[in-house]
Amino acid sequence: MNDESFEQFMAAALPGLLRFGHVLTGDRHRAEELVQSALVKTYRRWGSLRHDQPTAYVRRAMANTYTSWWRSARHETAMPPGFDAAGRAASPYDERDAALRALATLPPRQRAVLVLRYYLDMSEAEIADTLGCSTGTVKSSASRGLRSLRDRLTDPAVEGALS
Repeated sequence: MNDESFEQFMAAALPGLLRFGHVLTGDRHRAEELVQSALVKTYRRWGSLRHDQPTAYVRRAMANTYTSWWRSARHETAMPPGFDAAGRAASPYDERDAALRALATLPPRQRAVLVLRYYLDMSEAEIADTLGCSTGTVKSSASRGLRSLRDRLTDPAVEGALS
């Protein structure tokens, strides 16, 4: 594999990787940083990469990098209950926004599993392969993540903090 093949791969995969990064990080700029970091790591190994699905390799690099960032960073806190953003009327984007903010509060593995499963529609086996874990870990992470999201999105006190 050479530089030209990497450029072709990158051109084809970049839009999907950016979408994956945005859902994973919750921020367009951090998503761009995450994709760039993962592509640099992939480029360094491109010549020796013996993987028939380089997009899966980059996604795994992104998930691992995001987990490292999450562990080393201070975690965001939710807005206090009762916070009113100028008393604005509800919009069609409020539910999506609340779901994305609730997703951002999950631990990195749970978040990665849910994004891969429900955003990219990957099977449990594909997720396990992408994240380098067992399918049992994928199942338990998905279950815990969905339960946490359900609790966060149905609890009135938390709803107020996410709104």
